[in-house]
Order: sequence, then structure tokens, then C-alpha cells
Amino acid sequence: MHDGTEYERFPFRLRSCVWELTLACCFRCAYCGSRGGTARENELTTRECLCVAAQLADLGCRRVSLIGGEVFLRPDWAQIVSALTSRGVKTCVITNGYRMTPEIVASLKNAQIESVAVSIDGPERAHDAFRQQGSFRRAFETVGALLAAGIPVSVISALRADNAPLLPEFYETLKRYPIFAWQLQACSPMGFAGQNRVDVRFDAGKVIGFVNRIVPDAPFSVGVADNIGYFTPDEGGIRGRPGAVFGGCSAGLTSLGIDSVGNVRGCESMYDGRFVEGNLRERSLPEIWTDPDAFAYNRKFTPRDLTGKCADCAHGDVCAGGCRSYNWFTTGRLYESPICGKNLI
Repeated sequence: MHDGTEYERFPFRLRSCVWELTLACCFRCAYCGSRGGTARENELTTRECLCVAAQLADLGCRRVSLIGGEVFLRPDWAQIVSALTSRGVKTCVITNGYRMTPEIVASLKNAQIESVAVSIDGPERAHDAFRQQGSFRRAFETVGALLAAGIPVSVISALRADNAPLLPEFYETLKRYPIFAWQLQACSPMGFAGQNRVDVRFDAGKVIGFVNRIVPDAPFSVGVADNIGYFTPDEGGIRGRPGAVFGGCSAGLTSLGIDSVGNVRGCESMYDGRFVEGNLRERSLPEIWTDPDAFAYNRKFTPRDLTGKCADCAHGDVCAGGCRSYNWFTTGRLYESPICGKNLI
């Protein structure tokens, strides 16, 4: 489907994308879901990336989050960011913050980046344990440098058994910085996390309770990602937006993921070959997105697909069983959430 008029009638409109530019990384974290560290062979060229950026804009994608590996290890990252922002696509970068330089900060400003999210796992002892000594300090130096340059900064924390209990302590540190948001997400047992048997279990009910307690007075937005929740009494509060509710997994409905060699998935956290819908070296993004058989796990979902407690939940038709990726990698089932907040508190 190439005709613009036809796409206007297509029922699924692309709104956001998570794009992995490279797997090259200065870390090799034990829980990294994408197994970052070394760049893949034959990653997309600059020319191919610029073509992808144009296709995303043409499809109406409004927001792109660039991830790695570590985005800044790709020499042409600023060119790719500019290709997106110059077309009106709001673009953010997620970084570990270890290799930030004044030159990178200046390039981010020039490329009109919307924001930068820095991954920080918790207090120094928890953060450095899974990365390397000094990485916590460098991450906060990056936060400070970005803020000084007037670039909006958020912090993302991936929760596991070791760091989830330390959230109150880490919050006291974060309050010293004028960031605009703190997002908490459940670390999934995929990639290195599964391979290394990292204990990703944590008490989601306590996390939700913690968020509910601090939201009224927090100096920045605090919310949980789409793999924690759902439909607790204060659903809007834990989503970081008053009145918001989780409306189900958006993979293949309004969002997609692209990896560094051009594989397209509904979500870049669905790191399993069976969820690849096509490759951008073989088919264009519009062709993949508008394929009537693509992203069937969501596009053809009905409440009859729900299993376990989700099958009997009154919110099942809206929530649709929660996060597909987290469900899959923790239970092997797509339509049943193992940490639904409704059943935890």
C-alpha cells in the first residue's frame, strides 16, 4: 500500500517508534535485554537510516525514541536525529550517560532534540554493580551537563529484585535535580537477563504504593511503564498523567520497533525472532506497517484470547492482558499479566 489516500483509510496509525541505532555499547550489562556491547554486523548505513527517518515521517510518526547499545557510539547519530526533527518528528535519546562530552551536548542542541533519558538503576551501589565502577557518578554528571545546556532530562530505572527496595533512597537523590520525569519499568528476563539468570522479581504492589505516596509532592512527574499496573484505584497517578488509564499494548497498533539491522517489530522489547514482521532492506516501512497479516497478536486480539486471571477481569477488553513483551518473557503467554496491580494491592 503506497498511495497516501489509501493509508489515510488504514485503521492503524503509526504514532511512535523505538529505534535501536546500534548494539555497540561501552557497557555489557548483565541484565541487558538486547545483549548490547558489540555492534551487529551489517548495521543499517547512514543512507539507509536517513531513508528510514523519511519513511517514519511520511507515515505520520510523531515521536521517535533512539536507543542502543549506546546511541552516541554511532558516528552519524546527529545526522539521523536531524533527519527526524527537521521533519517535525519529536525525538529523544536514551543513554547510559557514560560517554557524554560537551561536543555531544552541543550536537544535541543543534539537532533540536526534544529530551534525553538517562538510565540510572538506583543508588550508586546498585547502579554500579551491574555496569561498572564510576558509572553512577558519570550518569549524574551527564544529567547535570544536559540540564545546564537547557536540554530536558528524564531518568529511567529498570526494576529488579536488588534495586526495587531501594527506590525511596534513590528518590531522595533524584529530588536534587530539576529533571522533568522519572519512569519505573520492570526489567524483563530477556537477552542477558535471562541468559545470566538475573533475579528480576520484585514486589510490584509495593512499587505502586511507593509511586502513589510520592506523586502528590514529587518535583517531577513519576510514573510506571506499561509493564507495571493496571487499573489500581489510582491508575492515573501511577501512569504519570492524572486521569490516564492503561489502554492495552500498543505494539503494531500505534507503535513499532526497529533494530539496528532493519528488523521491524511491534515493540523493540519483543526481542524474539518470531515477532519480526519484516526487514527494511527487503520491504519498505509502509509495506510492513500496512500488511494485513502483520502484528496479528494485537491487531486481531479479542478478549477471548485472555488467559489466567485476565480472562475473568472486568477490564480485560481495555487492558488486553497488559504488556505483551513482559508477559512473553516471564510466562511464555502473551495475554496474561504476572504483575497486574489490580491483583496485588
